Amino acid sequence: MIVPFAPGGLTDVIGRVLAEGMRTTLGQPVIVENVGGANGGIGTGRVARATSDGYTLVVGIWNTHVANGAAYVLQYDVAKDFEPIVLLADAPLLLVAKKTIPANNLKEFIAWFRANPDRLSMATVGAGSPGHLLGFLLEKETGARFGLVAYRGAGPAMQDVVAGQIDAMFSNTATALPQVLSGNVKAFAVTAKHRVAAAPDIPSVDEAGLPGLYFSLWAGLFAPKGTPKNIIDKLNSAAVGTLSDPNVRHKLTAQGFEIPPPEQQTPEALGAYQKAEIEKWWPIMKAAGIKAE
Repeated sequence: MIVPFAPGGLTDVIGRVLAEGMRTTLGQPVIVENVGGANGGIGTGRVARATSDGYTLVVGIWNTHVANGAAYVLQYDVAKDFEPIVLLADAPLLLVAKKTIPANNLKEFIAWFRANPDRLSMATVGAGSPGHLLGFLLEKETGARFGLVAYRGAGPAMQDVVAGQIDAMFSNTATALPQVLSGNVKAFAVTAKHRVAAAPDIPSVDEAGLPGLYFSLWAGLFAPKGTPKNIIDKLNSAAVGTLSDPNVRHKLTAQGFEIPPPEQQTPEALGAYQKAEIEKWWPIMKAAGIKAE
């Protein structure tokens, strides 16, 4: 099971929880391998070229199976070269900043960024990543200007925010929430219409003063194109069984993830969701000129 990002991020958390549960159902080891780089494109590309026998899978997310198709020149097609297996979970992002930042809410944060044009930094995990896209939208909405710094994964990026080397980032809940709760970073907003149950004290973007800046980072399990349907069905059954386990659900929801209902846990549902996300975000990214350097 390829996790196409560094350890510690959303994809890694979900991949390892899923692998442990599927190991029991399938009766054999499920080895997780982290292959970071190019906004997840390197590890995802390896799976696109793998044998279609069900033994090589990828935990794909919005970055790898939506954004990269618009931001990168790829040797594979993000939709046509994979077989969807199951939608695993999704979660809004948190806008967080280093704890020494002289702001206590989103409006103060934006004012501070505006007062320091081109002197401040925001972490991303590469061109076309959620942090890159939301950073662009934040600049557009507020008039602030800051540098975007690319990392190989959310975990290393968060480490530098905690250390004060980077000023801010849009982070997945799995990576950010432990640091927020420990007081290592400040959190200013959730990119959703409503607050998340795991972090009830963090306001939504609507409440905080940036209405409509919604984004949900989803994760799904994919196999190489041409993997036989009976294998896809077996893998789907193992994954759905894992997601139905109360301990697994608690572990994921405690970190801000939402588990999709059963009718959205089919291969067809994941394929349709990915298609809808491509149709929504590609025009926005192309209009913004978001491309890998």
